[in-house]
Amino acid sequence: MPTTTKHRVYSYSFASVYPHYIAKAEKKGRTKAEVDTIIRWLTGYTQKGLEAQLKKQSTLEAFYADAPKLNPSRSLIKGLICGIRVEDIEEPLMQEIRYLDKLIDELAKGKAMEKILRS
Repeated sequence: MPTTTKHRVYSYSFASVYPHYIAKAEKKGRTKAEVDTIIRWLTGYTQKGLEAQLKKQSTLEAFYADAPKLNPSRSLIKGLICGIRVEDIEEPLMQEIRYLDKLIDELAKGKAMEKILRS
């Protein structure tokens, strides 16, 4: 019987990767508030809900599973992240993680928030 092993990244706490998102944005002159706005747009968390997830050290898997409402417009997120097209990632959880990576990349590259949030 074949066993599928989960990606190691799924067990990382969201709180452990979050500072990397902030650092990447701030290094390029963007803000923590903008990072939080992107995360809230993508996942439907309120600011209070996001902070609660950080505090309870939720895994990435739990963070996305518990997301109040994943934004339907996230399917408009296209492009390469780590040499892989986000729209072609077949594993749903990995695709959600990569959507956020892609949005943070766009923020760091100076893209306007309206464009990042696909409005």
